[in-house]
Amino acid sequence: MSADGLAIILSSFGPKETMDRLEAEIKAKGMTVFARIDHAAGAAEAGLPLRPTELVIFGSAKAGTPLMQADQAIGIDLPLKALVFEDAASKVWLSCNDPHWLAKRHGLGAAVAQNVDAMVAALNAVATKATKLP
Repeated sequence: MSADGLAIILSSFGPKETMDRLEAEIKAKGMTVFARIDHAAGAAEAGLPLRPTELVIFGSAKAGTPLMQADQAIGIDLPLKALVFEDAASKVWLSCNDPHWLAKRHGLGAAVAQNVDAMVAALNAVATKATKLP
């Protein structure tokens, strides 16, 4: 499953466990978790139904700053975000923006390609550990 610039990965775990695992892996990689937003809880407070849907905003100034030095406008897409949600068939998914796609969107060139590749590798590592059985 994928959309333009969006990676979507099936999880082997429930929504809360997937998000808890993701947050733990983000922190284990030395990144900062800036916020964790429970969209379903917000919907419930408004009296509206929503299957489990939770967003985490995270990143690393060491990784993101060189991209913003190349083009500050990428700051609209940084820090990174990941969404964990349960679909109508009770499958749990983790989705996140592909840093390569973000770099292309903002016209970043070869000067930060190595930084973007490192972001992709870190994102893939945390997403895999959060969604897959060992």
